[in-house]
Amino acid sequence: MSVTVRVPTTLRTLTGGESEVSVEGETVGAVLTALDGAHPGFKDKLFDDDGNLRRFVNVFVADDDVRFLDGLDTSVPDGETLSIIPAVAGG
Repeated sequence: MSVTVRVPTTLRTLTGGESEVSVEGETVGAVLTALDGAHPGFKDKLFDDDGNLRRFVNVFVADDDVRFLDGLDTSVPDGETLSIIPAVAGG
């Protein structure tokens, strides 16, 4: 199942500057694992030591935040877009 992953500017050094890459996977966890396999370095940036998404990393399947769905077990339909969006803070 091919999925398009939208990569934020801050992580594009890992994809050679590409803003979108295609990987295979049926769940968010599988897609992110495949992303790290194809472009090493994502695992350290996206996951904490317990294997959970870092608090400052938001992941969306289409327009839905996976934290409000099934997290890493959220299904990703073939041809769908997964977006990685770093949280923005400041004041």
